Amino acid sequence: MSRPSATGRVPVVTLTGHLGAGKTTVLNHLLQQPGARVGVVVNDFGDVNVDAGLVTGQIDEPASISGGCLCCLPDAGGLDAALERLTHPRLGLDVVIVEASGIADPLTLSRMIRFSGVERVRPGGVVDVVDAVEHFDTVDTGGDPPARYAVTSLVVLNKTDRLPAGDAERTLDRIEARVHERNPAAQVVRTSHGRVDPSLVYDAASAEDPPDQLPLAALLRDGREHDHEHADAVTVPASGPVSPGRLVDLLEDPPPGAYRIKGRVVVDTGRSLRGYVVHVVGRSVHVTSRGIGDDGLGELVAIGMHLDVGQVRDRLDRALAPSDRPDAQGFARLQRYRRLSA
Repeated sequence: MSRPSATGRVPVVTLTGHLGAGKTTVLNHLLQQPGARVGVVVNDFGDVNVDAGLVTGQIDEPASISGGCLCCLPDAGGLDAALERLTHPRLGLDVVIVEASGIADPLTLSRMIRFSGVERVRPGGVVDVVDAVEHFDTVDTGGDPPARYAVTSLVVLNKTDRLPAGDAERTLDRIEARVHERNPAAQVVRTSHGRVDPSLVYDAASAEDPPDQLPLAALLRDGREHDHEHADAVTVPASGPVSPGRLVDLLEDPPPGAYRIKGRVVVDTGRSLRGYVVHVVGRSVHVTSRGIGDDGLGELVAIGMHLDVGQVRDRLDRALAPSDRPDAQGFARLQRYRRLSA
């Protein structure tokens, strides 16, 4: 079987954060996890932040953008050229991570990816790394919450182990409150040493390194501790063609804590059956058409931290309940997301 990205669009994840917040630590942690082929776009503003050997172990040749921070490029040409190369089917990458410089504007960078001219790209979310110790002295110094929170889909509160024990919970709660004041939908994960569960960020094809993966990442893992708090995943199979309206209701309003939803479904349009692939990252919805084929009616998977498994399963069950009547309005809503995704 071909790898997922070889036959579809490759998610492009924006990794941002203030200088010193720990973006590179998060990135290197993700790169050292098994199960996926990860491409990286490295920003060459100042020092190269990613271990070049490690990146080379993940992709055929690392992509590098020079000439200043990504958001200051005169157009998206440099970024698009890197994404064009990294999303080529011959690489079979599962995800591309764009690491921004510490001074890059997340809003500008996320727009460059969202409106990229590369056909094989789909937005994979904006991950903003926060230095829990220095945040209120650097990024959020008072007044209105920073605008960067508005476009962030996943906030990684890093360096939590460095907070004074007596003030840790209060400080972390304060940061979360500021984030949600600007963006109530943002997911927040608390961590130290950049240890984020990769399943929150991208799909892992297996629990082991891909067979064609260079062994460098595995070697770098030897003798190191890379534990992280694991995300929850709830999977529900479809028992028949589903109602497009109930499906869109779920995509637009995921269960509490569900940062990602992915899956394949067959929809009853009232006149015919159609197949779709759906992806939700934060509040971003991506829908593409697919053949129905003979591989079953599909399934939905919800991924997030500390999920109420029973509640999430109930929501997925309701969305996947067999269609009982034509739903022209729901089908129009689903088709709108398909057109926007294209």
